[in-house]
Parts: sequence; structure tokens; C-alpha cells
Amino acid sequence: MAVSKRQTKAEIVTFKADRPLLEAMNGISNRSEFIRAAVLTALDSLCPLCRGSGILTPDQRKHWDAFALHHGVAECDDCHAIHLVCSAGPQKTPHAARSKGRRK
Repeated sequence: MAVSKRQTKAEIVTFKADRPLLEAMNGISNRSEFIRAAVLTALDSLCPLCRGSGILTPDQRKHWDAFALHHGVAECDDCHAIHLVCSAGPQKTPHAARSKGRRK
């Protein structure tokens, strides 16, 4: 029995671009690769709950409300990024190595 390898066929996606965007992209040698990389980067930065819509469904809101009972939102003292914190106790930050020996 021969096993065939399934090849995925690339699909073409198009979008409208206004004049300022076209001018900004002028000179980019491989626009397709640039746009592909930009879309993948943007997808990596989507909110895991709303997936970029900015709106929670009623069911997602119920889950968020339960989560928020023991979690909050705070601003990082080092980089000023807004992030989630757990009220269960102190959390490690990505700045821990840089902050060693520094007192607040």
C-alpha cells in the first residue's frame, strides 16, 4: 500500500491598499514575503481571548470575570507594559535577571 504525501496548495489572498500604504511599500523587493511576515507577526500578537476583535462574547466574559476574581492588570515598573498579575503571590517577571540586586 503506497502512502501519498499530501501537498498543500498555496492560496492567493488579496487586499486593498490606499496610496500612502503603496508608497510606503515602494522599494520593497519581495512584497509578498514582507506582507506574509507582517501578517504572521500580527497573528502572534493577537489577544488570546478576543483574537483581535476587542470584544468578548458573553461566554468569554463569564470566564474572564471568574479569572479576574484572582487576577488583575498592572503596569510593569521596568518597561511599563500592561500585564496580568495573579493575586496568589509574587510573580517572576521577564526583567528578573536585570533587576537582581536592585531594591525598590
